[in-house]
Amino acid sequence: MRFFHFLITCAATWFYSGKSPKAPGTAGSFAALPFGWLIWAYGGDSALIVASIAVFAIGVWVAHLYSHMLGIHDAGEIVIDEVVGQWMCLLVVPLAGGWIDIAWLLAAFIAFRIFDIIKPWPIRWVDRQVGGGFGIMFDDVLAAAFAMVALAILVHLTGL
Repeated sequence: MRFFHFLITCAATWFYSGKSPKAPGTAGSFAALPFGWLIWAYGGDSALIVASIAVFAIGVWVAHLYSHMLGIHDAGEIVIDEVVGQWMCLLVVPLAGGWIDIAWLLAAFIAFRIFDIIKPWPIRWVDRQVGGGFGIMFDDVLAAAFAMVALAILVHLTGL
């Protein structure tokens, strides 16, 4: 049972990045970037889409279990939701496998964090009204959707 709790903790906190004493969501988002970039670099957009869907599905279950372990709904240290949101944002930036990727990774990181933190409607509503693991995960998917639109506009304006 201890090993199971360890696995759930590793997944929910994205390898303990969510245990950061300051800004755990930001730490989780940052920790998601290298994994997302590697998935994209070795498998392209299709692999990143599949990975995002898989982590979302696992995240619903893991976030639910971890919340019950802690006795707190959507504890700040649960950051598997940030992983999915961050990976979704990578789907709209023009990654090329070079140094320019750092600028686009940073843009994707900032855009996602802005929408995840300010939670414009309907994100805030989902965050407050939809419970369980699905609610924990889905508000970040919505934040990512908002960020993806902003990033797509930025990509268009830069002509890339």
